[in-house]
Amino acid sequence: MPEVYLELDWIPPFEFLGPHSEYNEEEEEKKYYRRKRLGVIKNVLAASFGAMIVYSVYVGLLQMQLILHYDTTYREVKYSNLGLEDIDRKMLMGINVTPIVGLLYTAVLIRFLGTKWMMFLASGIYALFVSTNYWERYYTLVPSAIAIGVAIVPFWASLGNYITRMAQLYYEYVNYEKEHVQEQKKLPKGACHSYIIVFHSIFNIIFHLSFVFAEFPMCLVLNRYLHDDKHTLYNVKFCGAKVSGVIPGFNTTVLTSLPRSMLLIQVESVLMGFAFLSMIIFLVLCGAAHRPTEEIDLRSIGWGNIFQLPFKHLRDYRLRLLCPFFIYSGFEILFAITGFSLTYGVCILGLKNLWLLVVVYGLSCSVFSSLSLLILRFPRWVCLMSGAVVHFILLVVLMAFSVQRKENQTYSEYMGPLLVITALWGLGSALNKTGLSTVIGMLYAEEKERLDFVYTIYRWWEAIAIFIVYLWSNMPMRAKLAILLATLLVASYCYWLMERRLAKDLRPRLPRIPRPRHKVIEEGVQSEFT
Repeated sequence: MPEVYLELDWIPPFEFLGPHSEYNEEEEEKKYYRRKRLGVIKNVLAASFGAMIVYSVYVGLLQMQLILHYDTTYREVKYSNLGLEDIDRKMLMGINVTPIVGLLYTAVLIRFLGTKWMMFLASGIYALFVSTNYWERYYTLVPSAIAIGVAIVPFWASLGNYITRMAQLYYEYVNYEKEHVQEQKKLPKGACHSYIIVFHSIFNIIFHLSFVFAEFPMCLVLNRYLHDDKHTLYNVKFCGAKVSGVIPGFNTTVLTSLPRSMLLIQVESVLMGFAFLSMIIFLVLCGAAHRPTEEIDLRSIGWGNIFQLPFKHLRDYRLRLLCPFFIYSGFEILFAITGFSLTYGVCILGLKNLWLLVVVYGLSCSVFSSLSLLILRFPRWVCLMSGAVVHFILLVVLMAFSVQRKENQTYSEYMGPLLVITALWGLGSALNKTGLSTVIGMLYAEEKERLDFVYTIYRWWEAIAIFIVYLWSNMPMRAKLAILLATLLVASYCYWLMERRLAKDLRPRLPRIPRPRHKVIEEGVQSEFT
């Protein structure tokens, strides 16, 4: 049998270990950072939708709960011996009073848990509040309301910090070839401002839709059980600027019949499902705000320093001069939802039209939040000052707007003007909220280690303002409007003063942040030398 020889080319072994002939390192690097940029966009959208779902569930449930508990028949038939009205007062007190001490622990919580995990934990507390409505008792509703009060400032501070941090990361992934990015040095001044503007606009466009979705339980379920305005507003004499309190003379029976318990359980179960969905979004879809080494550095400056730094940042004249705007931001958002919508909207149009006013407000806020993109082409003061001008005109109009109710008279002709005022107020709110978050992000864009402290101060002042609005509920409407107007004028003047100082290049007084202390490494180095 003839022998067969196969000739094989000899291939050196190092050829298998060498670089692939088709491998392009530069192209692969571009693909890698493209995926990173898409991940940042995914994080921004996930945080926006998560916050929108959380807040819509919270507002929708709280609104439905307060309307049901206000009705005397519902209280007597279902919970005659519980005193639901007193429980509601203490629950609202827990939600509005507890955030006052938020400055003491917010920065510590964010540094200890991390920005992402703080958002996840806060969304879990909101879900806890929804779950307590299955069993309405003092020992379930009031503690959960206090827990929400504790979580409010950390939650919103984390969100502002997270969105701004995503803008910084996006800049780094776009400019990954630059030396200051590779060496993780401080970003050049103004380098990531455009990304901050765009990301905060996206967040506010999505988040303000929460007011729209919050009205679904009211519109789809509760509205069919409500009396018409002839019954609920029978004893109401005046609406608008002449009113003291919320709606004097409003009927204490607003339900034609009691909703079935099983129907309420089904509604709460749907809300509970969405609350869990928001938790999953924060947990799964939101990436970390900082690299692991950065988080170690942020924590290792010492917990005592972390506790003190929010207070020390108030030395910065930029934050001090923005504080009146922080306060006005808290005033105007709660006035729109509780003051204007009730004393003007419900008092004139009836409780059945409350959902329409809130939906128009939410849609207006969402659509007009896109106007903050004008900061890409115009000075940053345009956004805040435009919102201030709109609100100034509306406050003057509302001071003169009052209606005297008469028997057997319809007030549907006021529907159009009230919806226009609501939409314009939403325009001012959108410019205010988006403008403030953007301005803070732009002022501290190069100071990523200060962002959590700065947003903590912003949300803390806003929480104090909301507490003040809670206290003034029985004041005359013209006094409330006068306080809003005075705060707006002071805020506008202080903001103009801040921009003037920045134009003169007056250097702010920033507290020194200690260098990170890595105890394990230091001890290891000392043991080597000893």
